[in-house]
Amino acid sequence: MKHLSRMLCAVIAGALLLSVPLNASAETVLSKSFSYFKVGGRTAEDLDRELSHHGPMTKSTGARHPGATEIKFGGELTYVEQNGKCGVGTVKVTLNTKILLPRWTNRRRTSAELGLIWDTLSADIKRHEERHAEIARTYARTLEKRLQSLRPQAECEEMQALVTKTTQAVMAAHDKDQFRFDVVESKNFDARMTRLLKYRIQQNTSNR
Repeated sequence: MKHLSRMLCAVIAGALLLSVPLNASAETVLSKSFSYFKVGGRTAEDLDRELSHHGPMTKSTGARHPGATEIKFGGELTYVEQNGKCGVGTVKVTLNTKILLPRWTNRRRTSAELGLIWDTLSADIKRHEERHAEIARTYARTLEKRLQSLRPQAECEEMQALVTKTTQAVMAAHDKDQFRFDVVESKNFDARMTRLLKYRIQQNTSNR
């Protein structure tokens, strides 16, 4: 369930030194989309095999997963003159997240028990991938604020180096948080699924 990739497009679109002071401004542009891959089968064993064979392959693990989130950061940044120094002018951080989820083609032609298991599993997969996208959104906004708050430097080369260092630090923290989330989720998977199934069974029983 790990994100497919984290590709940082150059945040520095180019150095633009203006002759008049400007106030720093920032903008975060976020987008999210969903796509699906089909899985067949009529038994729990079939589903396990289908997910293993058709789930998205992640570069970080070299293995297939029941869901994935592709994360791409990018953006633009300009520089302005501030009291004889080179400072950050406008900051535009972009984030595109694409969530890939499984869709079972035989969902309506199965037993109630297996249908309940699938519904519980697929909902958990979606929640997991949505959380990956949420973590990325948090870091996109963090990057925007960190870049916007950088102090002006004597030369634009120094300012560019500081922007690059800040961007790399935020992206490294982002990757660590994503990895940490996957580790925790993996360890808690069995207990979480058992708890969710019990809850859904209770709900179905009370609704009868």
